[in-house]
Amino acid sequence: MPLKALQTTYVHVPTNLVSAAGTTFAYRELGHRGGVPLVLLNHWGAVLDNFDPQIVDGLAREHHVITIDYRGIGLSGGTAPVTVDEMARDTIAVIRAMGFEQIDLFGFSLGGFVAQDVALKAPGLVRRLILTGTGPAGGQGIDHVGPVSWPLILKGLLTRHDPKTYLFFTATENSRQAAGAFLNRLKERRAGRDKGPTPRAFLRQLKAIKAWGQQVPQDLAGLHMPVLIVNGDNDIMVPTPLSRDMARRIPHAQLVIYEDAGHGSIFQYHADFVPKALAFLAAFTPHWH
Repeated sequence: MPLKALQTTYVHVPTNLVSAAGTTFAYRELGHRGGVPLVLLNHWGAVLDNFDPQIVDGLAREHHVITIDYRGIGLSGGTAPVTVDEMARDTIAVIRAMGFEQIDLFGFSLGGFVAQDVALKAPGLVRRLILTGTGPAGGQGIDHVGPVSWPLILKGLLTRHDPKTYLFFTATENSRQAAGAFLNRLKERRAGRDKGPTPRAFLRQLKAIKAWGQQVPQDLAGLHMPVLIVNGDNDIMVPTPLSRDMARRIPHAQLVIYEDAGHGSIFQYHADFVPKALAFLAAFTPHWH
């Protein structure tokens, strides 16, 4: 099929809207249209501008990449759900509304919770799954994300640092430099920025995270697609042992743990992560160039 090239830098692509599940969802897309698209789901309180341009652009060199705002977040309409279940149903509705029969799915943190749930709810929809900085339903420590985060969010306010400096990265010089570089990349987009999350949406999403940590574990043996799991060796938000736990429970899982890295290991090691992710996707997919 003929491929229609899309704009290829994330900081310049326009924000679009699609109607699904009774509301409008904001999304951006770039890369090579054609083949199976790669859909990206992001973290607690994240809007479209919180996707790392280095990662999105790197993946878009070989894939049609779509980033989505959850309901009630950024420029998406409606009220933020208080369960991962609802977010997963919304995500499936958005993908269907865009007309896709099959996708590859990449979730970071909360996005990884949603991605697992989407893959279990609609197994034929997800061909390949990438789970980063995330953990399984009922995972020990997930329901403590709030108590872990609030002091560091406050520290960020007091020190005039973005709280992600402390939440996503370790305290070493190497990791802090990576934090600064990552936060600068998030500011690269000047025009047409997304709307920041409201405090209400932020708190409602935290309820969903807490509920995910307290719910009954899911049968991850039901994930039959290849899965790439990535985290840092010192994730304080979604504890690193949960990545190992998922790798044990998912039949076709590959695990990558980055040293001297926290929750945001993929941002710190983006230059290593992007080729690994592309190789993982390419091992099973035709190339659409």
